[in-house]
Amino acid sequence: MAFKLIEAAQARWRAVNAPHLVALVRAGALFEAGKLVERPAEHHQPEAA
Repeated sequence: MAFKLIEAAQARWRAVNAPHLVALVRAGALFEAGKLVERPAEHHQPEAA
């Protein structure tokens, strides 16, 4: 039964078309609209005195 479930799900899986980017994603890299964001804008809040 498990084999049939996996076989049915496999028809809907999407292939990885950029395997060289998988390591970046696992490392936590940020992508916006499919483009790598090298230096994300950081929002600095002023520190309370």
